[in-house]
Amino acid sequence: MNSFIKGTSMSLAALALVSSANAAEIIVNSNITTSTTWTANNTYNLQQQIYVMPGATLTIEAGTVIASDTGVGGSLAVANGAQINVLGTQRNPVIMTSKADVATWTGGDPTTGTWREGVNEWGNLTIMGDGYISEDATVGNTPSPSASNVAAMEGLVADFPGDTKVLYGGGNDNDDSGTISFLSLRYGGKVIGLNNELNGLSLGGVGNGTDIAYVDIMNNVDDGCEIWGGCVNLKYFNIWNIGDDSFDIDQGYRGKVQFVLIVQGYSADAAQGSGVGDNCFETDGAEDSDWQPVTTTCIYNATVIGQPADGDGATTWRDNARIQYRNCIFMDCGEKVVRFDNVDGDGAQGYGFNGTLSWAQTWTTDWNAVPAHANDPAPGILNYCTSPQVDGKLAEITDSVFFRNLSSDAYTEANNVGVFNAGNNNVLIPGFADIDSPITALTRFAPVTKGGKTMVQVSGIDPRPANAALTSVGTAPADGFFTPAAYRGAFAPTVQPWIAGWTASDAFGFVMNPTVGKSYCYGDGATSTPCPCGNDGAIGTGCANSNGYGAKLVTSGSASVGSDDLVLNAEGLQPNQPGLYFQGQNATNNGLGLVFGDGLRCAGGNVLRLGVRISNAQGTSSTSGISIVTKGSVSAGLTRRYQIWFRNPGVSSCGNFFSLSNGIEVDWQL
Repeated sequence: MNSFIKGTSMSLAALALVSSANAAEIIVNSNITTSTTWTANNTYNLQQQIYVMPGATLTIEAGTVIASDTGVGGSLAVANGAQINVLGTQRNPVIMTSKADVATWTGGDPTTGTWREGVNEWGNLTIMGDGYISEDATVGNTPSPSASNVAAMEGLVADFPGDTKVLYGGGNDNDDSGTISFLSLRYGGKVIGLNNELNGLSLGGVGNGTDIAYVDIMNNVDDGCEIWGGCVNLKYFNIWNIGDDSFDIDQGYRGKVQFVLIVQGYSADAAQGSGVGDNCFETDGAEDSDWQPVTTTCIYNATVIGQPADGDGATTWRDNARIQYRNCIFMDCGEKVVRFDNVDGDGAQGYGFNGTLSWAQTWTTDWNAVPAHANDPAPGILNYCTSPQVDGKLAEITDSVFFRNLSSDAYTEANNVGVFNAGNNNVLIPGFADIDSPITALTRFAPVTKGGKTMVQVSGIDPRPANAALTSVGTAPADGFFTPAAYRGAFAPTVQPWIAGWTASDAFGFVMNPTVGKSYCYGDGATSTPCPCGNDGAIGTGCANSNGYGAKLVTSGSASVGSDDLVLNAEGLQPNQPGLYFQGQNATNNGLGLVFGDGLRCAGGNVLRLGVRISNAQGTSSTSGISIVTKGSVSAGLTRRYQIWFRNPGVSSCGNFFSLSNGIEVDWQL
């Protein structure tokens, strides 16, 4: 059972926006030269291109909002030798956007908002690392891998000749540029000149010591995410309505990628590539085509939703790129599934140049059988990452599903290179009706004309796999990064989609969430009975505690008796302290707020203990590992209510030192 109903809980970032007494707008107009932390009780307004300079680290707390004035060109770039740590969580992501976006949020709540046609309202996030790149435009660069090979980052402008803070590349593929987790980038981009624009997220020479996962990109004038060289591994990317390519790879990228949702559309009424989406995946190998390193990667579990009338290529190939797509879904693409572009227009010569493998040979050559070439890296080169490919062919699409790609030549090139040979385990669904779809549900707005193209934007999606996508023949290897997943596409079939609760697409109402409970009895004094002694928490939380806001309980997974993967997650607890999760049998006290310690008991009737969990250093915990069906004696058709009761030293003015979260009401299903 699916529902469009969204929870009403508000993050700490939203509270900072709502309460002007507790928030301050920090104007950022100079580079960051010493290690700095941006906190969730402030908002940050970028007034120009801001650099995190070498030797400095910028840390951004969960729930922090960076909202810049529209049109001033504010942007954030992390120089080679600097670091950024974006520490968002699913319930409190870090959001980088424009004030025009924030103006659409209801009551300052970032889980709300209205999608708008718009781009170029601020800049982007750029990270420049020290990994190997193959780039032939910089004087002095060599076609063989060299630590001296560097390039100026697209979209950045040097302040003076020889300005090194705009350069990426080097000789350390293990480069650590920091950590990114639960980051939402919205309405960005900046046009410097022809083919010189800011992407949503730009990664140049970023190494595999950098951790990047859970990134959301909505509306951008240029590409959603573009990667030049390096070998950073990427996981859980959600990319919507991009003005050019959704996911672009170039200059010898050699990382691993898993769990990507691409929803192609438009962000502005402009030409394709400058407002109307171009390719979903665009992959360039090297510049020039025979330079090293050459782009070599493996992409598992992507769900690609194209534009059925006037979309562009699902996968576009240039300049000797070597890509493996596995366990993917490609549907509703308006052009070719495999698009052979060969050259990128920047002077590269394409497949087969100067003794490299031809286009056809790349699809038939084993991953470890590339003929030797004069530009190959020297044996034993230091800090040079190994190939992410461990089997198969250099170029392949395997164990994937294709549906409703209606162009007359949608599969011409795919057939030419053997994509549908039996051994590849691909499925071409013959029907066009929604009942045959490889995802659970998809709705679209009425067609509009943008940039001279017919666009049919996605209005609602439940991206979990269905039909032919529910099972796969092979899975990703358990290699410490990849997650073995026995389904096709970016989402597991029985749990809440990972895009729920923190992305712009969810805030704008595009994500059809499975019903996994609703929040009630907040104990904040604004929407329910006040807490004892005036100990009210923030909007959407329980009674106030040591962080001054209160604890918040949310759910993930699904309330299915058959699978029992419902998990209760609590945030805002005292760090490293025990909390008792419990279940109420009925709604006797729903909204009445029985006093329990210095909090409110919102789960009434026969109360059952589910288990005690110790919070981590960030004050979060969950019931992961607890069988709620077994512990709570739950069966299908029942409604149950949940809370967490926790120790809260030295806060209450009542002399009692226990607090409770908001309540969660869950309807259990078969």
